[in-house]
Amino acid sequence: MEKKSLEKREARFETWISAPGVKFQSPEAEATYKGAIARFKDAVLMEKMPDRVPVFPLGTFMQGHLYGVTPYESMYDYPKLLSAHRRFLQDYRPDYYGSPAFIGSGKILEILDMKQYRWPGHGVSERSGYQCEEGEYMLPEDYDALIDDPSDFWIRTWLPRVFGALAPLKEISPFPNLWEIVAVSGQMIPFGIPPVQNALKALIEAGNEAMAWIQQIMGFEMEARGMGFPSAIGGAAKAPFDILADTLRGTRGMMMDMYRRPDKILKAVERITPLQIKQGLGMATFAGNPVVFIPLHKGADGFMSDEQFRKFYWPTLKALILGLAEEGCVPFLFCEGGYNTRLQYLTELPRGSCFWIFDRTDMMKAKELLGGTLCIGGNVPAGLILTGTAEEVKEYCKKLIDTAGKGGGYIMAFGTAMDEGKPETIHAMIDLTKEYGVYK
Repeated sequence: MEKKSLEKREARFETWISAPGVKFQSPEAEATYKGAIARFKDAVLMEKMPDRVPVFPLGTFMQGHLYGVTPYESMYDYPKLLSAHRRFLQDYRPDYYGSPAFIGSGKILEILDMKQYRWPGHGVSERSGYQCEEGEYMLPEDYDALIDDPSDFWIRTWLPRVFGALAPLKEISPFPNLWEIVAVSGQMIPFGIPPVQNALKALIEAGNEAMAWIQQIMGFEMEARGMGFPSAIGGAAKAPFDILADTLRGTRGMMMDMYRRPDKILKAVERITPLQIKQGLGMATFAGNPVVFIPLHKGADGFMSDEQFRKFYWPTLKALILGLAEEGCVPFLFCEGGYNTRLQYLTELPRGSCFWIFDRTDMMKAKELLGGTLCIGGNVPAGLILTGTAEEVKEYCKKLIDTAGKGGGYIMAFGTAMDEGKPETIHAMIDLTKEYGVYK
């Protein structure tokens, strides 16, 4: 990495560790907070040996589940959700907290009538997590519109298809048509149509609810930092191919497009890449935290061939990682599924530029290939946490520390974001890491 990028990264870490606006509960809490960031920095940047292996149990509905809060309540009763998160930090003492914002607000989704997901109490049981409703929310003939003007496509095509309350937005005119005084009056006509006005009212209602939601979330997050827990995530972005495959075309559509429209895919992912760099960078800057979370889906083993990964998935994912790293951010790649056949590509990345949390990957092989250049983590199976014993979890985590954690460059974490959890096994993972994962 270039000197300027390293200087930007150091400045971002300084902002993160200085905790502007945070009122620490005690000198011990402040020391714990700063120690956790230093531990993370040493593990990820690989410039010096950390004091021990960092531990980050990432959950979605897990914190609520541990304290009797249903997924429905987690998405609709914000104080109940935040109480569970607070108790989790007090009882389990992980190194970092996972933001309650991770699961979103059911009220906002309801106001907008979202079609792309089913969530607790809305299409699935109040005790179930949310489920993606895959579909072709972008048609094959829409590629050119997306490539030409992504914002216009999102506003006038994607939003009306995905949110029932926003369907009338397809009637408005492209905003670039507002170019001179004589164009203004005519361009305002669609906003006088009652259905369009109802869509705007829905946006206002959703915005009001979002403000009520985020004020409570931010209150908790400042409290969590004051207790001594930094967040391990500052911003978020997605692999450009996954934007197409998850959000727009769906799995079936993308599988067909790789054969029927390969050139369109390549143009689209190249168009999306700078937008994702900008999104991750903007969120991380606002949060004062350099870590940008990037969940990876369709590039996992079995979704596509190595040739397809090399052609469609990796080039723009690599560009996203490097683009964020150049601005001083630290990409956090969350590899759902197996990544055994993809590990060789990761050797192309600069030392300490990002870190990778794995789900079902051979960690010995990952350490052999990446141990000298990139921090790896995860691979604690959800099934082991949910059905195993505390002793089984401890033995498994010991093996991870002995292999993947040897010489530093490892973060103890689940292989997935957990919807549920078992107290004794989660305690076992955290406590074992703090005791056994010390570097001497």
